[in-house]
Amino acid sequence: MKIDIYNTKKEKVGELELKKEVFESDFNETLVAQYLRVYLANQRQGTAKAKTRAEVSGGGKKPWRQKGTGRARHGSTRSPIWVHGGIAHGPKPKDWRLKMPQKMRTKALFSALSQKAQQKKILILEDLNFKKISTKEMGKILKTFEIYGKGGLITPSMDEKVVKSARNIENIFVKSACDINAFDVMSAETLVFVKPSVEVIYSTFLK
Repeated sequence: MKIDIYNTKKEKVGELELKKEVFESDFNETLVAQYLRVYLANQRQGTAKAKTRAEVSGGGKKPWRQKGTGRARHGSTRSPIWVHGGIAHGPKPKDWRLKMPQKMRTKALFSALSQKAQQKKILILEDLNFKKISTKEMGKILKTFEIYGKGGLITPSMDEKVVKSARNIENIFVKSACDINAFDVMSAETLVFVKPSVEVIYSTFLK
């Protein structure tokens, strides 16, 4: 598959031949969905915790005698039915992490990239050099390419000037090519690759 290469002014400056195994594989919806489930599960902290009646402070003394007061019987002020009492069946810390073999992760990535390429949602930039941090300049480039929805900017490495120029722009994320995954690809409407980042993907994932 051949794809056009543009400069930041949206002028065509050449073509790039994309490798078939990365950008032209069949879209495996089941595999991608499985990866997304694993990825999102692994983002969970699982640290939510509520104290039970055994853990909450106080409540050792019986609030009033068992009989003769006319009131309902109670043995502790930390019963779950009391204000400031313990929580019945509350959340406990849990490890939500799931595992997925690296080969399956890579196949899910290639499948997602292939779908984006087929939908013509991939752009290749010849280069992206910022002399200084400039959100205005980054916004101008994105506007030139008519990227108004969620977009991903894939760079060969995490250039501080590029990252800081993009971080205040809503719905735009910057990712190093060696760290890209199927979630990044599927969550973006358009992916903009700086040309050298394509080679980084090949060297990282084609082993």
